[in-house]
Amino acid sequence: MAEKEVKGIKKFFEEFKAFAMRGNVLDMAVGVVIGGAFTAIINSLVNDIINPSIGLFFNADFSDVGIHVGDVMIGIGSFINAIINFLIVAFVLFVVIKTINALHKKPAEPAAPEAPTTKVCPYCQSEISIKAVRCPHCTSKLEGFPEINN
Repeated sequence: MAEKEVKGIKKFFEEFKAFAMRGNVLDMAVGVVIGGAFTAIINSLVNDIINPSIGLFFNADFSDVGIHVGDVMIGIGSFINAIINFLIVAFVLFVVIKTINALHKKPAEPAAPEAPTTKVCPYCQSEISIKAVRCPHCTSKLEGFPEINN
């Protein structure tokens, strides 16, 4: 192989390594693995606990329910099991997300800005006290204040 091709391949694998080692990719991989384990738990819950309990109360076993069309059996019971699985997973995810959102502290509301203590003289553009009636720099009388007799 030419040196240019080798450099291209090395660059490709370096970019792939950087991509794979980013935090969000690893988080996603962990989520997929945990999701697979969680699915196995939910399937066991539905197949080993919920469906037999429903069968106990209604004298029916959903896993064997189906419609025979000729030599083909349409497994309605399996579909019902899948719906129950979905509802349980959706409910558990809802509870987990709601709990995580509740644990995250809401950002504090920004504090109200403090009232200004200074203003700019309209005549000389110097910064002066907000209570000033006359500018101490240019001695101009500021508008909007009543006459003060000393």
